[in-house]
Amino acid sequence: MTGTERDLRSSDFPVHWPVLTRWTDNDMFGHLNNAVYYELFDTAINAWINTTTGVDPVTSPWLGVVAESGCRYFAELAFPDPLTVGLSVARLGRTSVTYRLAVFASPHDPAGTDDHPVAAVGHWVHVYVDRESRRPVPIPAEIRTLLESISSAG
Repeated sequence: MTGTERDLRSSDFPVHWPVLTRWTDNDMFGHLNNAVYYELFDTAINAWINTTTGVDPVTSPWLGVVAESGCRYFAELAFPDPLTVGLSVARLGRTSVTYRLAVFASPHDPAGTDDHPVAAVGHWVHVYVDRESRRPVPIPAEIRTLLESISSAG
């Protein structure tokens, strides 16, 4: 990866999750409200895990709860922009995972060769807990295997 978050490109993220913006995502200044970025991060992470592993987060005996999140904004995005959320794993612990995420515009690129600058970069920490006791539990094996596949942590 490159030196600073501002220098990150779409190619720095092994998973690209497409998302659509909605009219209500814009704020009074005509760009995406800052809270929308967190919704996009949450959607991309959980949809990627669910569709890749088949794990149902509603019925599983454990939960991945958000312990920390943050976002830095570098460029404005707005409805009706099609966007992409980039995902990578920055840290993989026994009971928690720290994601590095990015949002970037995804203009039509039939060849798939464009490398887009990030508009925002975030981090997201999931801690896995038992559904009943709410005590930390090891990351489930099928999810750990998936997370390892995009981990930049040694």
